[in-house]
Amino acid sequence: MRKYIKENSFFIFIILICLLFSLLLIGRRWRVESSNKAYDIVLDYGELELMAEQSGHDTVWWLNQFQAMGINYVGLMEENLSSLMEDPTADVSALSMSKIMQSPNWKDNYPEPFIREIDKHGYDRYDVIVEASGDAAELVARGIEGRLEKTFIHYEESDPIRIHLDGEKKHYFLLDGSINDALYANSSQYVTDMRRGFASSTEIESSKLLYIPLGLVPEKVALIQDAGLEIVPRTVTYDGYNGAGFAEDVLDGYQSFGIRPRYILAGGEAVIGADDKESNPLWNYITENDIPLGLIETSVQREHVKQTGLIEMAEGQSYNAVRVFSMWDYVQNRYAYYGYEGPEEIVNELYRAITERNIRVVYFKPIKQHDSYFAYVTDPGVYRDMFESLDARLAPHHIVRGEARSMENIQYHPVFSLPMGIAAGIGGVMLLALLLSLNKRIQFILAAGVTFGVMAFIIIVPNTSRLIISFANAGIFASLAVAFFLRSAKSIGQSLSETSKVREIVVKSVGTLDGALLIALAGAMLTAAPLSSTEYMLEIGIFRGVKLAQMLPLGMFCLLFLASFGLFEKERREDRLQMKDFAGILNWTIPVWGFLLLGVLFMAGRYYLARTGHETSVTVSSVELVLRNILENISYARPRTKEFLIAFPCIMLTVYASVRRMPFWVGLFGLAGTIGMASVINTFEHIRTPLYLGFMRTAGSLVLGTLLGMAYIFIFEFLYKMAQRSQKGKENT
Repeated sequence: MRKYIKENSFFIFIILICLLFSLLLIGRRWRVESSNKAYDIVLDYGELELMAEQSGHDTVWWLNQFQAMGINYVGLMEENLSSLMEDPTADVSALSMSKIMQSPNWKDNYPEPFIREIDKHGYDRYDVIVEASGDAAELVARGIEGRLEKTFIHYEESDPIRIHLDGEKKHYFLLDGSINDALYANSSQYVTDMRRGFASSTEIESSKLLYIPLGLVPEKVALIQDAGLEIVPRTVTYDGYNGAGFAEDVLDGYQSFGIRPRYILAGGEAVIGADDKESNPLWNYITENDIPLGLIETSVQREHVKQTGLIEMAEGQSYNAVRVFSMWDYVQNRYAYYGYEGPEEIVNELYRAITERNIRVVYFKPIKQHDSYFAYVTDPGVYRDMFESLDARLAPHHIVRGEARSMENIQYHPVFSLPMGIAAGIGGVMLLALLLSLNKRIQFILAAGVTFGVMAFIIIVPNTSRLIISFANAGIFASLAVAFFLRSAKSIGQSLSETSKVREIVVKSVGTLDGALLIALAGAMLTAAPLSSTEYMLEIGIFRGVKLAQMLPLGMFCLLFLASFGLFEKERREDRLQMKDFAGILNWTIPVWGFLLLGVLFMAGRYYLARTGHETSVTVSSVELVLRNILENISYARPRTKEFLIAFPCIMLTVYASVRRMPFWVGLFGLAGTIGMASVINTFEHIRTPLYLGFMRTAGSLVLGTLLGMAYIFIFEFLYKMAQRSQKGKENT
């Protein structure tokens, strides 16, 4: 290995220079991450009301309870016709004309002047008639007049007899709908008495107009504000009803209640006003008030809920945004889960979101029983203990409860990716030279060509080049780390006798693991540096090609192993691929156990790839999840299971097998060890994860992996001795 370093000292020197440059970019990111240590909780009012109904306490009592737990913000949805009809205190009725006109005498149910107006105006089955009285009528009238740009008719009851009979003055509205507003039930099938299909029926059941937000209910606003909490209003939007006029009315409504939102948490399909891209009032509003936009993480913990105009607005506002974790249904139901007695698994979910994924706002919904989608946990002590436990676990990370702030905006010119591109290019040349017989002149020509190619690539496609350079470093340096431990294992096997003491092998194997890990970490820095800007830290942009980056080192291992050990040769001297190696594979008579082994490796590979990435079709076992939780609770950063349990110990076993002249086991252990090198780099491909956590996680994997590797070697040595004795016994008989 010393000889190799000496022969390639120039290339290694250039890579080290590139690595130092990448560390400058990484250092700035580290500083920004270190200053972003406050997280906040916003309580969902709608589900709080539902929980209060089941608890025997009113909503005000619960607001006071959560305020005592350090929660200062409440998320309040604007009302729509549908929600008002579900409110027993609001006298509101709204039906689509398709439903109303099914009654032949429907006009008798409404005042004659209102009927004359709609007859004059005209109507069709896509329209909606609204009837309201009392305070709700005022909210409906104000919302319809301020937010619906389509034609509508508003009639206020003036007949004193009808007013006297009904008790309150009623308001009637005809909302002009269209076919695009119609909402249908799933098609139903009519059948005959012989259960044969006769006809299908598709009826209009409702209208989008019933779901257009009309404003905040004053009574709810007063209730929250009187309790001393601040409101984070939420407005659900729908394309076609979300223009500048709509946005202006929404913002005027905030101002009328004295609300200045701490965060803008968009609801529905878009940010408010997204239909008018050129003149959205929200833009100036958040600029003047310095309000961060909320990027709501999806339920699969990848990127954000797609909402029109959100990302464009975040980019235009210099990424004045915070990542938001919403309590999805599956999280709410994890009370007394995995054998826990209380909300421990919910604490685990929140802890991981905040520490590992840069979440800084938790949109909290009350907990539900794990065996019910409707029954809430109504013991305030459970919530108090849960938040205290969460804060205690976050304390070692110096993350505290407080107002969440957006990160300092970090942006780099594409030219800053050049050193990392050069490192990837030179690393690729070195990797190629490990496989083929390339003289130094050819290597230098290739390195120069790659350097100029990287420069041109950055000029032609500056944004794409960042991702390609990052991906190239991930695959190449994981492969270089594999080449290091494989060549080191062979070199150690050649320098030590087959009967060397196991303690000597352990020492050499630990050094080999450490060296390979340093190369992988260098690759991790070169991978992370080009993407260490704010949009990737907020996961607006993500590393692409995670699965492919895991597969490439595995393929490269097969070539490197073939170059170093041939087809399981015990005394191979060459370290280059030869034609006879491929010919040997084609002529290899594979035994039955070989087919079985290939089948096992294929299934293991499929499982490994299925487990890799954000969205996986493979369900992690409960046992493994409990083990993860235990490690998470006892360590600063949970080490990755596949690293310390399998990959790192197998790198040490690769050295052991090489010394004991067992090339088959070198190949098997080396293949498993390759997973670890790819995994180390993969840890840093997730730019949303703070750097310090990646380093601590890898350090934990190294410590545990080294200890387990030692144990595995001694166990394998025992089995090896037993096999030798058995073989000698057979020979003697």
